[in-house]
Amino acid sequence: MKNKNNYFGILFQGLSSLGVGLKTTMKEFFTKKITEQYPENRNELQMFDRFRGALTMPHNADNEHHCIACGLCQNACPNGSIRVVSEMVETEDGKKKKQLLRYEYNLGSCMFCQLCTNACPHDAIQFSNEFESAVFDRNKLIRTLNNPGSKVATKKS
Repeated sequence: MKNKNNYFGILFQGLSSLGVGLKTTMKEFFTKKITEQYPENRNELQMFDRFRGALTMPHNADNEHHCIACGLCQNACPNGSIRVVSEMVETEDGKKKKQLLRYEYNLGSCMFCQLCTNACPHDAIQFSNEFESAVFDRNKLIRTLNNPGSKVATKKS
């Protein structure tokens, strides 16, 4: 008799488990779908605000940026995805100052941790919402972020 109760107990337990699974399946079957029809909806597709795409260096209308070539972002990057090339120049008043020559960013080795943007004291770099970065050649993933002929923005009093 004990085996018969055990057999029916296991059978009912299995059927109730199956019922819970079917209930969940049917509930999800009738919920509104949120699948994006990519790439057909590419024009109206909006990424959410906290999305981390490619790293960018914003420039104003006068081709000025806020990077002072301090190298804190380069030091904060765990993979070495950022390379800041700078030179020392002498200003009109005789002081020596670093000047940015090239800001190289390797999108292929970036892990989008945001340590570089957190380390930047002048908010010179930020992540964009760009997400289409598939290429056939890895050399195309190495980008120079500062525009040719750009300079550091002057502080306005």
